[in-house]
Amino acid sequence: MAKDKTTYICSECGGSSPRWLGKCPHCGAWNTLVEALAEPAPGRHRLSALRQGLASTGTLARLGDIEAADVERTPTGLPELDRVLGGGIVAGAVVLIGGDPGIGKSTLLLQALDALQRAGLPTLYVTGEESGAQVALRARRLGLIDSQVPVLAEIQLERIVATLERERPAVAVIDSIQTVYTEQLASAPGSVAQVRECAAHLTRLAKSGGDGQRSTTLVLVGHVTKEGALAGPRVLEHMVDTVLYFEGDTHSSFRLVRAIKNRFGAVNEMGVFAMTERGLKGVSNPSALFLSQHPQPVPGSCVLVTLEGTRPLLVEIQALVDGGGAAPRRLSVGLERDRLAMLLAVLHRHAGLACADQDVFVNAVGGVRIAEPAADLAVLLAIQSSLRGRALPTRFVAFGEVGLAGEVRPAPRGLERLREAAKLGFRVALVPAANLPRKPDAATREVLDAMEVHPVGRIEEALDIVRAW
Repeated sequence: MAKDKTTYICSECGGSSPRWLGKCPHCGAWNTLVEALAEPAPGRHRLSALRQGLASTGTLARLGDIEAADVERTPTGLPELDRVLGGGIVAGAVVLIGGDPGIGKSTLLLQALDALQRAGLPTLYVTGEESGAQVALRARRLGLIDSQVPVLAEIQLERIVATLERERPAVAVIDSIQTVYTEQLASAPGSVAQVRECAAHLTRLAKSGGDGQRSTTLVLVGHVTKEGALAGPRVLEHMVDTVLYFEGDTHSSFRLVRAIKNRFGAVNEMGVFAMTERGLKGVSNPSALFLSQHPQPVPGSCVLVTLEGTRPLLVEIQALVDGGGAAPRRLSVGLERDRLAMLLAVLHRHAGLACADQDVFVNAVGGVRIAEPAADLAVLLAIQSSLRGRALPTRFVAFGEVGLAGEVRPAPRGLERLREAAKLGFRVALVPAANLPRKPDAATREVLDAMEVHPVGRIEEALDIVRAW
């Protein structure tokens, strides 16, 4: 018997190599090549016939002549999940959601499927990690009494596809894609080749709606690596329409769902949930989670108005400056460490505040991660407050990007940030001067009249205003 030919596929980029190498020749990642069966290449005559057939059937259309309408969305019954998805689920879309084990992925999706089933949409829950009885026990713990969601305990792709084609549900969940395998490949479930092939088949099935048939929205649950990235080939994220990350500390009751990719909505959108005895509940005012409750203002604390997708959030930035000795430490939680070092250099050069011999610790309250540069001004004000030992005014907010030359650059959608701060009762704001319009309209004037807004153009001006309080 002839031996099957094998190839080596990179788990990061999906590239193939005829032999094992320590470094992937396509993306440069180390120790990512995994052995898989090589697919037979089509013959010369078959390939030529295939090209001729495709060339004769391909049609061209100009963008201006294509009729395109806004996609219809169906609410899931969970407003925070709808926000992350861009307003609801889209027919024929493929969503990939990943997160740490036990974070609540299956719980959230089971709640969403039950709400959709009660709204009249046919659904299907495919589980490859649990039995039907285990899923039923979870549903009862969540209070989903007499749930009518169909459950299929299966990991073979061909049987799953046959069930989907027969039932044609509006929404189907595959939990998880790493447990599904196809008999066309000899590799084990969860391998790079299996994950890629199974995801490709399911994606084609979801996109094949038409001729009177209902399109199926697929939700694929994915495992994550110890670094927090989605397990499997990187091409998996390119196949799907939406990629969601489920984040949160297992010791905390709050969970964050963040959109990393979304072809039907805004990226970096965030939904906030609270884990209760009856499952995950949406948090209507997430700003309260990221603000500490101090009876009196404390040194080293400054409230930032940040943007998560389309939602402005108020997050408290805390800083502690203490004697460091010969090797001072620079530690940031929730913010970039390299950017903290850059801001300390700007603070020294342009404001005359030296922290070279001090330990500097910066933390974003609530475990949220802030990546936008609009947090620079709030970080510097918190460091300056801790260094002086004097607290900032009560109900004070700040935002703005700080450049290496000491200038304070504008932040996107500054008026929306101010409007959110005013709605939550903040009365003093330090903002970039470019964020204030020269000729404000009535709505803008109402926001500016409700707060004491101080526009600044340089970091020296901001610190002079703070020292005067």
